[in-house]
Amino acid sequence: MKITREVKVAILVLSGIALFIYLFTFLRGEELFSDSESYYTEFDYNALSMSSPVTVKGNKIGKIEDIDYVFETGKTRVYFSVDPKLKFSKNSMIRLYQTGLMGGNGLSIIDTGDGDIAKPGDFIASEVKPGLVTTLEKDFSKVSSNLDNTLLSADTLVTNLNALVVDESNEGLKQTIAELNSTLKSFKGLSNSIQNVIKQNNEKIASVLENFDKTSENLSALSSELKDAGLSTTIEGLNKTLVSMQSLLSSIEGGEGTIGKLLKDDALYNNLEGASKEMELLLLDIKLHPARYRRILSKKEIPYQPPTEDQKN
Repeated sequence: MKITREVKVAILVLSGIALFIYLFTFLRGEELFSDSESYYTEFDYNALSMSSPVTVKGNKIGKIEDIDYVFETGKTRVYFSVDPKLKFSKNSMIRLYQTGLMGGNGLSIIDTGDGDIAKPGDFIASEVKPGLVTTLEKDFSKVSSNLDNTLLSADTLVTNLNALVVDESNEGLKQTIAELNSTLKSFKGLSNSIQNVIKQNNEKIASVLENFDKTSENLSALSSELKDAGLSTTIEGLNKTLVSMQSLLSSIEGGEGTIGKLLKDDALYNNLEGASKEMELLLLDIKLHPARYRRILSKKEIPYQPPTEDQKN
């Protein structure tokens, strides 16, 4: 069968139209033949285009299907489709992020793993991640002020150095270098002296370190011996004894017991003092009149005569 010229022209035109439609949809980031599943989310503003990618951990798994402005809420509603093999939670987060320094944004699915699996047509919550350029724009004023302070400090430092080096001639510079060289030589001499002292007393230093090591070992052995000797038990017993003594002293101070009454009861003290005086007079009377007590069984009563002051003395 012979194909006429008209048929060839019609096939060529239809092929061109189909190729044009395919290229147009490809440039828009769309696919003509796709079994992807669609979802939607909302943002406060629109920063996406129809060619913006939808990714999971940096891998492209979908595309933007449509972008609409919702007049009732004032939000931008974004419809996107993903590969049907992808299963993610309905509680996941759609993150708007910046894809590069030169601009361009994309959507990333942050799967939380909680809740039921999202179904086509479900609403997924969204968030916006600040980009590098946006962050630099916000912080540029701070960076600029810090840079100004740094430049001002550097200028002040150079000014102070210029004021310090008064003589800018070659002779002044040579003198400064010579003084610096002399200072370095002094430090070198001091370092050599310290090294010589260490070399000369190397054995003494080693002996001191060895003695210190032995002393630490002896202290450790003494600590072990004290521990084995039950020092903690002795200290505990001493502590209990001190507590008992403190309780006893508190009782005496409060007038409890015989000793406490002797120390705190004035009447008992007065009685003891009177009895002591009576006993003293009795002993003195026995000493002065012994015959009276030898005749104590006789019927004749010998009257008591108190001693005189001379006899008392």
